[in-house]
Amino acid sequence: MNTKIWLSSPHMGGTEQDYVKEAFEANWIAPLGPNVNGFEKDLETYLGEDKKVACLSSGTAAIHLALVQLGVQINDEVICQTFTFCGSSNPIAYQGATPVFVDSESETWNMCPKQLEIAIEDRIAKGKKPKAIIIVHLYGMPSKIDELLQVASKYKIPVIEDAAEALGSTYKGRKCGTFGDFSILSFNGNKIITTSGGGAMVCNTDEDKIQTVFYATQARDNAPHYEHSKIGYNYRMSNISAGIGRGQMEVLDKHIALRRDMHDFYVDLFKDIKGVEVQKQPSSDFYSNFWLSCILIHENAAFTKTQFQEAMEADNIETRPLWKPMHLQPVCVDNPYYGDGFSESLFVKGLCLPSGSNLTIEEKNRIKHSIASLIK
Repeated sequence: MNTKIWLSSPHMGGTEQDYVKEAFEANWIAPLGPNVNGFEKDLETYLGEDKKVACLSSGTAAIHLALVQLGVQINDEVICQTFTFCGSSNPIAYQGATPVFVDSESETWNMCPKQLEIAIEDRIAKGKKPKAIIIVHLYGMPSKIDELLQVASKYKIPVIEDAAEALGSTYKGRKCGTFGDFSILSFNGNKIITTSGGGAMVCNTDEDKIQTVFYATQARDNAPHYEHSKIGYNYRMSNISAGIGRGQMEVLDKHIALRRDMHDFYVDLFKDIKGVEVQKQPSSDFYSNFWLSCILIHENAAFTKTQFQEAMEADNIETRPLWKPMHLQPVCVDNPYYGDGFSESLFVKGLCLPSGSNLTIEEKNRIKHSIASLIK
């Protein structure tokens, strides 16, 4: 059988082991050290906008700590995009709060500003003004940031920006991950750069970063013994993982260019195939890293979504359905939802395709051949 073509596998640049070796030689095998400091500085420089970064164990941990610092508690409500991974919404439940799900719009597949305002007004009318809004840049595509922030500002609700999949993406020339009251990044193994597992909180002030690190290191008070006046968490990134991240930062722009090349590959591949739509940027305001290249297979296509998946699987090529909306998940069926079903249609029609920055010419040809065979 052919070797597996993965959806998005880790892609090392070559210098990661140098940073890790330094950590071993200096015995910095801990959730602190020069690699953590260096990785945070690298990210701050890359993002710009005078942001402060705290490296954590995951993007989910970052969302959780953002909710903690925004004062979200039991019985509060937090608005979240429904078309996303559970890591965006689960931390709301960690706090004993209720996720309120909002549908996507058709241009970016991200949170719909109109549905957001409908949701806010209805929750306020019910006596439950949301404590925060979690917006997501899904698959690397920037959300309609200006419109979403305008709604959030109108009702004075803080925004947590989930840029887990969007490192390197920009909106009107500004990096995703710099727009929220708190913003988060992910370096999971399948992301555009990886630390094996890991994430980061992007803060607007030094004070917010200090507070984030405080909560992420078990909320230990300043005392000669272990003193705790708040509940803390074991969420800090290790110096070893951060060393991998420092090496990955050296190839980030290269990885983005390669991901965008993969998207162009699919645009060209499907351009003459009826009924298949490749996700695209709505305008020049949106610059996606195309972390994953996604397609919609419409009813008038020459093949069904199931036929396409089966053909790829037969050739050992990984595909994955688009996210199942959170309001359809068994654990969330009783949660409030505002929308017109657009995200449900994305789930029914959509697939993610192999998008890694390390795909070879031979692997691209295999993908092309499999699709050509399916059409025949």
